[in-house]
Amino acid sequence: MAEAVTHAGTEVPHEAPAEPIAWGFITPTFAVAFAMVVVIAILIWKKVPAAIGKSLDAKIAAIREQLDEAAALRKEAEALKAEYQVKADAAEAEAAAMVERAHGEAEAIVAKAEADAGALVERRAKMAEDKIAAEERAAITELRATAARAATQAAAKLIAERNDAATDAKLVDNAIAGLAKS
Repeated sequence: MAEAVTHAGTEVPHEAPAEPIAWGFITPTFAVAFAMVVVIAILIWKKVPAAIGKSLDAKIAAIREQLDEAAALRKEAEALKAEYQVKADAAEAEAAAMVERAHGEAEAIVAKAEADAGALVERRAKMAEDKIAAEERAAITELRATAARAATQAAAKLIAERNDAATDAKLVDNAIAGLAKS
């Protein structure tokens, strides 16, 4: 241990201050401990821990209820999402089918148009050929008629030039004789 240091011959003893004591046994530490015990006893007597427990239980129950509600809402949202996903897939499939049908119809329309155009060309060609044939027949008929008129006129002119009244009488007699034989 350390020795006490003296200065100039004056030495002051070093003592700890004395704690105040009331009624011979109550020290400040005892008073604080006793006050804590009294406060805890009052809290237990007024059922504060039970009230705190009930309050915490109520909060826990409210939180559980909110979690359950959130879980239910999540399930509903997932069900709705799945439902709309199915609808979206169906709509996409229907759209693809519609596009496919439209392509098929377009191809059918193009094929029909090509066939109709071919048939129209054939009909127009046949009509043109028929018209040309009719014009040819009409031209041939007119040519024959013109040739017959020309031949008739030429024959009439030749007969008129070569035949006289005696030749005519002889021809008529021959014709009558030919009729009598038949």
